[in-house]
Amino acid sequence: MPRQPLYDRQRALDQAVQLFWQQGFHATSIKDVERALDMRPGSIYAAFGSKSRLFQDALDRYAQQGLAELEAQLQSHASPLSGLADYLRSLGGLRDRVVPCRACMLVKSLLELGERDAAAQNQADRLLALMEARFVACFEAAQEAGEIATTQSPVRLGRRLQAEIMGLRAYAQRDVDATALRQLADDMAVSIEQLRV
Repeated sequence: MPRQPLYDRQRALDQAVQLFWQQGFHATSIKDVERALDMRPGSIYAAFGSKSRLFQDALDRYAQQGLAELEAQLQSHASPLSGLADYLRSLGGLRDRVVPCRACMLVKSLLELGERDAAAQNQADRLLALMEARFVACFEAAQEAGEIATTQSPVRLGRRLQAEIMGLRAYAQRDVDATALRQLADDMAVSIEQLRV
């Protein structure tokens, strides 16, 4: 019978997400990882293989959580456009949340990582592409439902939405007024709603 691990993998990944999201990959030492995960180096390497692999697993975990938040918003609306608009409005509350960083961890990682960290950089890029694909699928569903004109390109709309969300989250990282951020998110949401024919 295989031995049961002495750690909770999901909890460890959640701790790693918090740590890497706040500090980034390069600024995080293995000692930081030990403290955050409450694990010894040997246990960390046995469980995750390397700091780089742990980081990639943390990126996966972060992306899963982000997609779950998006799906929850979408499922609470019959209309894909309304779901996307509601999701944008929820991001307007970023200044009200306690998070390690208001900027997206995937975008922050993509900007930090260089060619020597190609595997992690590719991972961040792939996960961002998955999120963009989900936005595109929402616009395709809206088009199929007759919500947006057939002349609109779901691919272009999905790309634009992802770029707007990246910008909104980067803007939220600044020392800006929470009300101004909510208004900006609302303006973006209204632009989605105005696509409705």
